[in-house]
Amino acid sequence: MSPWNLLALPPLPEELMRRLLAPLGDQVTVRVPAARDREALLAALPEAEIVLGDWTGTLALDAEAVKSAPLLAFVQQPSVGVDGHDLDALAAAGVPLANTPGVSAVAVSEWCLAATLSLSRKLGAADAAVRAGEWPQQGLQPRELRGRRVGVVGYGPIGAGCVEMFRALGCQASYWTRTPRADAGFEELDALVSGSDVVVVVIALSDETRGLIDPGRMKPGSLLVNAARGGVVDQEALVEALRAGHLGGAALDVFDEEPLPAADPLRDLPNVLLSPHVAGVTPEATSRLLTATMDNLTAAIEGREVDGVLNGVSPTINRKFTDSPTT
Repeated sequence: MSPWNLLALPPLPEELMRRLLAPLGDQVTVRVPAARDREALLAALPEAEIVLGDWTGTLALDAEAVKSAPLLAFVQQPSVGVDGHDLDALAAAGVPLANTPGVSAVAVSEWCLAATLSLSRKLGAADAAVRAGEWPQQGLQPRELRGRRVGVVGYGPIGAGCVEMFRALGCQASYWTRTPRADAGFEELDALVSGSDVVVVVIALSDETRGLIDPGRMKPGSLLVNAARGGVVDQEALVEALRAGHLGGAALDVFDEEPLPAADPLRDLPNVLLSPHVAGVTPEATSRLLTATMDNLTAAIEGREVDGVLNGVSPTINRKFTDSPTT
């Protein structure tokens, strides 16, 4: 059987990409687009049988791109998020798309906890004051986290990890997910958002969740922590709520536009902790991601079922055209 044509889209140097995929051996022919733009992507897709996705979302497979890939049999997204990919178009073409669920759950959950502690204990403000020659022992008024109500929006592996960690510190942690549960920890969204001292957002972005969280409806003085996607939170409303003093602070790892533009008003607000979409980027999480990705690619080319298919297509990968029968 001839090698599978694998189109690699991650934003890595080609030499590094080839080294990472070297364990697949001569079972694949690795290609990369001629440039990191849509034109180059569309030009490279007609021969692609497997696509290794771009975790930045820059080179995504929308409906037009799917039509440009008649041989495409499998898409492996090396991340939890699948932003930009048209899952329906891929499903209609019989192409399964898999992600890497759970690989960053510990990393992102820890970031959410650390960010909440930083906001609650005013660590950023304290550091800035001491560096400026001040000594505001009485002015900062930090808060303890123990005993506070924490509402987690989203209950996948990350959300479950957040609930576990916050409860371990003595918080009253509840959660909301789109599928109601007969669980004492489940709370309706409106009650969770309006009644929590801390709202932690870790739900995937979709048409259903875009603009889901309106900071203006949160409890006065509460904290917002967003490690999902910028679009899940109404960012304009967030700026207004922070400027008006309605919120006690916000910690943001994700934004409507990334990198955050130089003129974005969030940069000028003192009660905001800004992070460059790095909550899930740890050596441990990266190792788990690479393992999950390579395991799925190996399974695909060997005719075994892949894990983490999101768009309802069979997890057994079937080659659409070869010069000899596949196994």
